[in-house]
Amino acid sequence: MSSTAHSSPPRRNSATNVMALSSSHSSDSIGEEKQKLLMDSAAEPPNKSPNSAISANGLKVLILLAVQNCSKNLLLRFVMKEHPKFLTSAAVLGVETVKLVLSLLYIAFVEKKPLSSAVEFIQQDKRNTILMAVPATLYSIQMTLEYIALSNLDASVFSVLVQTKLLATAGCAVLILRRSIKKVQLISLVLLTVGVMLCNMKDDKSSGKQDAEMDTTKGIIATLSIAACSGFASVYTEKVIKAKRKINDDLPKSQTEPSKKEQYGLAYTQVQLAFVSLVIMGLYCMTVELDVIIEKGLWHGFNGPAFVSIFVSAIGGLIVAAVLKFADAVLKGYATAISVVLTGVMSMLLFGTHLNILYFLGIGNVISAVMLYSATDLDKLLC
Repeated sequence: MSSTAHSSPPRRNSATNVMALSSSHSSDSIGEEKQKLLMDSAAEPPNKSPNSAISANGLKVLILLAVQNCSKNLLLRFVMKEHPKFLTSAAVLGVETVKLVLSLLYIAFVEKKPLSSAVEFIQQDKRNTILMAVPATLYSIQMTLEYIALSNLDASVFSVLVQTKLLATAGCAVLILRRSIKKVQLISLVLLTVGVMLCNMKDDKSSGKQDAEMDTTKGIIATLSIAACSGFASVYTEKVIKAKRKINDDLPKSQTEPSKKEQYGLAYTQVQLAFVSLVIMGLYCMTVELDVIIEKGLWHGFNGPAFVSIFVSAIGGLIVAAVLKFADAVLKGYATAISVVLTGVMSMLLFGTHLNILYFLGIGNVISAVMLYSATDLDKLLC
């Protein structure tokens, strides 16, 4: 969301980038915000011209973001369709473990640095490690809620409903950051609300085919909770970034010169996030689910597709975090729109989901809202 008219250009750009994060997958938004925080608020990249054509790299990013988001939703729905009885916390631990291992392998074989450098990075960046405990916790909660939501909702409905993260992010920005909303953004939020309501309206034909074990209300609550966590995490992280920038601006130049830790790449930030998430989820398992784990084992109830979903979620999150630096707000809006349509169509083909005319009307509203929310130069003429 943009800031007020009297804000300086850097502040406006930062706000726009943060709000645009909510148009991509929730875990991706936290990953990108965390990368910015761990770079100690380094200079922002040059703005991309919204009127320029999409480059070859931009097109690859667009396709990758759309396909990754769509495939993850469909795979999780396939895994959860039969309501397996495994621990969702174990799945989160599996995802973070795979991320940690892959990131360490990247450091060792691609960057050709010793694994001890990752430990040094965490030790040098203790303050940020502690600060990121909040978004890391919210990230773990979101992944847990995804399993709950997709066991009770069709992937097509989930992909639309989760876009309410725009509403959550806007609300948190207004309440926490005292941000003001543009008129065009308010219109987009109204369109989003109407679109989500249309997509969730079922006719008699679709209601009759619904899985008897599905609890739609539970799925909707879980999805809205994902959106709320995503919105709060984005705004919280931006607030931390702005606080650090203010501190750095007040320090002498000699104290804010690039330090050794700024030479670390994205793989180190992924190691740090995975480490914090593993600690948090490990404590949760030990305090809440220890008896079940001792009795049945940590991986009780997991099957082949469930393990595949863990790997896909982990590798997909790493890939998207790596390519997000090539995607501006408009590009991510396009990717979200394409993924919503792809998920709906593939859900109909793979799972026999009945999509009525109201769903497609709702998709049109949601896509328009996402694109309108991140649009720029709306006052320019088309011809």
